Amino acid sequence: MEHPADFSVREDGGAAAAVLTGDWTSSTMQPAADRMVHDFADRRGVAFDLSGIGRMDTAGAFAVIRAAGGQLDPARVKARPETVRLLTLVGAAAAPRPARKRQARGFMQMTIRIGHGVIDVIKELFETLVFAGHLLAVLGLAIVNPRRIRWPAVISLAERAGLDAIPIVVITSFFIGAVVALLGANMLRQFGAEVFVVELIGIAVLREFNIIITAILLAGRSASSFAAEIGSMKMNQEIDAMRVMGVDPFEALVFPRFAALLITIPLLTFIATLAGLLGGLAVTWSVLGLGPAFFLQRILDNVGATHFWIGMSKAPVMAAVIAGIGCRQGLEVGGDTESLGRRVTAAVVHAIFAIIVLDAGFALMYMELDL
Repeated sequence: MEHPADFSVREDGGAAAAVLTGDWTSSTMQPAADRMVHDFADRRGVAFDLSGIGRMDTAGAFAVIRAAGGQLDPARVKARPETVRLLTLVGAAAAPRPARKRQARGFMQMTIRIGHGVIDVIKELFETLVFAGHLLAVLGLAIVNPRRIRWPAVISLAERAGLDAIPIVVITSFFIGAVVALLGANMLRQFGAEVFVVELIGIAVLREFNIIITAILLAGRSASSFAAEIGSMKMNQEIDAMRVMGVDPFEALVFPRFAALLITIPLLTFIATLAGLLGGLAVTWSVLGLGPAFFLQRILDNVGATHFWIGMSKAPVMAAVIAGIGCRQGLEVGGDTESLGRRVTAAVVHAIFAIIVLDAGFALMYMELDL
């Protein structure tokens, strides 16, 4: 049986207190709820005694909150625990939401996005300089005291990044050399100058394709693995544990990977050079009938060692860039797998982009030097 809702006002030490009785539900609280809201509209700090009510639903709880001015102080409520929980729940739901900021549109929105982009670029540049400075400091300490170098880690990483990458580097470079030879032969045949395809192969492979193919393959292979390995350690708080134990993560994780690529990329570039020349030789021998002795003699006479050393001079720079980008992206991983995936992808994309830009820079520099 339902009991109509009612209330009375009690003065307690100069402060008003509302004593509620009956069932405060949506079907029984009118018109008591309207009178209570009206009577307490101009009062603040009213206490509520709800110990005498029978039942209360969300409508009754909302009526009490309205009478209290929209915010009910739990310290001024005397009620059973379940009633207090209901008032807290309804009060949280009825609390005013902050007004949503009006989103800028059109030109203003574009300006804001450009501003955020500029800030992100500046922040990225600053963090990159911090990373490079820390790595140079560790490199200087390793040169001064070689015993600080973790040689087992360097050798293991060199094997994974170098020896294990030889098959894919050889196959890719072989077919790149073969494609360059095939295209060059078809183009030069129109002018009766097929023999110059040997110079084309030599310059393209020795100067550009050997280091570009090697660097791009290792950017996708090693930069991603470096970012994933260090990122997983960052997620598992292993890097924080290293710092607690007094171990510098740059010395234990970054420098061995940097040294491993510094050793292996020149070796892989040399192997890619041989594979690319072999691919070009196979095409010129089978399509044009130019034998190995003729091919190698024209390489020595007309191409020379200058182009080879130009290509090899790019290898240490590419190694530093690939290792640095992979390790830095790994150290930037947050605490979730989504962050790990983003950073691994960023490591590959940034490394390939940096390789292309650096190669263009080298090309302009050697052009100015007339090499």
